[in-house]
Amino acid sequence: MSETKKEPKIRVDHLTKIFGSHSQEALEMLQNGVGKDEILEKTGCGVGVSDASFTVHEGEIVVVMGLSGSGKSTLVRCINRLIEPTAGQIFIDDQDITSLTSDELRHIRLTKLGMVFQNFALFPHRTVCQNAEYGLEIQGLASSKRREKAMVALEQVGLKGWEDHYPVNLSGGMQQRVGLARALALDPDILLMDEAFSALDPLIRSDMQDELINLQNKMRKTIVFISHDLDEALKLGDRLVLMKDGAIVQIGTAEQILTNPADDYVARFVENVDMTKVLTAESVMVKPKAMVMLSAHGPKSALRFMQKEQVSQIFVYDREHKVIGLVTADAASEAVQRHETELHHIMQTDFVSVVPDTPAADLIPIMANLPYPLPVVGPDGKLKGVVIRGSLLAALAERGRKNNA
Repeated sequence: MSETKKEPKIRVDHLTKIFGSHSQEALEMLQNGVGKDEILEKTGCGVGVSDASFTVHEGEIVVVMGLSGSGKSTLVRCINRLIEPTAGQIFIDDQDITSLTSDELRHIRLTKLGMVFQNFALFPHRTVCQNAEYGLEIQGLASSKRREKAMVALEQVGLKGWEDHYPVNLSGGMQQRVGLARALALDPDILLMDEAFSALDPLIRSDMQDELINLQNKMRKTIVFISHDLDEALKLGDRLVLMKDGAIVQIGTAEQILTNPADDYVARFVENVDMTKVLTAESVMVKPKAMVMLSAHGPKSALRFMQKEQVSQIFVYDREHKVIGLVTADAASEAVQRHETELHHIMQTDFVSVVPDTPAADLIPIMANLPYPLPVVGPDGKLKGVVIRGSLLAALAERGRKNNA
């Protein structure tokens, strides 16, 4: 029997937000296909989000991105109803957030949702620890328990030892870490991060991105991250949601969007991306021409396979089809001359391998002096493919050609 498919952690269905006193009139016009500029002219209402639908699965980072005014910040603030939607529904764990009372919504915000803002939003008269405790204080947690949880969160973001300092004593990056710790102290299922790193200097911003990736590897939160920076989105996002004029124009992985942009707007948006940061080992690998099983083949059969396929090395796998080594043509030939019949004496087991999502930028230095194709090995230990210099260079050239077309 197949497993029941889990509902998404977040589901946004046909969400629309219109600002202005004639929002219902503007909504009817929008639903009838009238553009946002004409709606603004005739009703004085601004369309913030237009009929947006997408899902976020548990443990996933989805980056919502677009230019200034695209509606991305409005969208994320609708998810926790800091901004009230005009139409549509938002589900968290299959519960319709738009139908909740104020008290029910307050409970959800304090138990399931953490928010990290661009401007840090710290209380200057509170210490670092007191700032991190704030949400727990609103929950009504006892003082000793609040500090205990806050200290754990501060340690998670690398601020242990700073708990009794005040925000004025901290750098911008450290202040943002306090904001992140305040959200983490609540131990929410979901983090909503609205341009969280945009106010930071480039180097500090990169450090914070790395920190978020490290935290995510440990904690597996569900994250909706708002950004206008494509490089940041590529670095953080499992999937991207690209917006324009309040509407979603494309949803997909970084590679899907970069290699198959939905329209000219998306193509222009991504045209200057360094493809080595986007392409992965899995996307440039090729099928290995031949492999041998350790228990079923010897040097002579391995050499025969290599001669047939005109390769100078061959990978070896075990009974579970896990790749365990490689044999070179020279080693196999010498073993045949010695009348050896087993591979394990001549098999190299200290070979270099990469996982499928390794960026192409990381493959280039690895392969610089590698005397054999680079194996791409899945989490199950099985060989998924190999990267050869020709396939890597061809993939980069092809993507570049498409971008410049």
